[in-house]
Amino acid sequence: MSRRRVRGDQAIDRETRLAFSRRLRRWYRLHARDLPWRRTRDAYRILVSELMLQQTQVSRVVTRYGEFLEQFPTLGHVARAKQSHVAEAWDGLGYYARARSLHRLAVEVTDGGREPDRALPADPEALRSLPGIGAYTAGAVSSFAYERRSALVDTNVARVLKRVFAPKADVKTPKGQRALWRIAESLLPRTGRATWTHNQALMELGALVCTARVAHCERCPVQPLCSTAAKQDRAPAS
Repeated sequence: MSRRRVRGDQAIDRETRLAFSRRLRRWYRLHARDLPWRRTRDAYRILVSELMLQQTQVSRVVTRYGEFLEQFPTLGHVARAKQSHVAEAWDGLGYYARARSLHRLAVEVTDGGREPDRALPADPEALRSLPGIGAYTAGAVSSFAYERRSALVDTNVARVLKRVFAPKADVKTPKGQRALWRIAESLLPRTGRATWTHNQALMELGALVCTARVAHCERCPVQPLCSTAAKQDRAPAS
């Protein structure tokens, strides 16, 4: 295996990659929030959480997540329901296209509810072929449900990777996004189980510490490895 991986236009050496993931996972084990979707490996339940969390605050999702699953405990239940009923159960979360996509996906996977026990695929590429599932959601379901070595990049992860490894990357461009996905893939631990923690930790760090408004560098477990923090340290005092 290569000892050097992509770092934007540079390379991330093996020691840095290992140190980054180890520091990240150690921090997560101490500081992770206890969220209900982190207690399951059920692919459907993880998919529901990921769809709900798109553009909706965690505090709102925590309550509605359990309520929705009580009404629709499996993909088969979603598939056999009217799409309007699924949308009604989504009420209060906004962005109802997510509910409609979930219904279309359930119908496709379970053959209209006739095969209710059919599971979501584990492979990210297969997941991406389903309605409403993009690259991030496919990586999340693959990693969190099946413990696959699958990368994922959402807004929080992109912010962390940009600040630590690629401060010049423009996350609003396809080129910048591709660079961050390559970095995310290069940082994956060797095992799927460690990847589960690694990916959860990346998202949690962006949500709690390396936030959009303030980068709390003094609390960041990967601050010694961060390019942005190093640049700030070198900046002359005003």
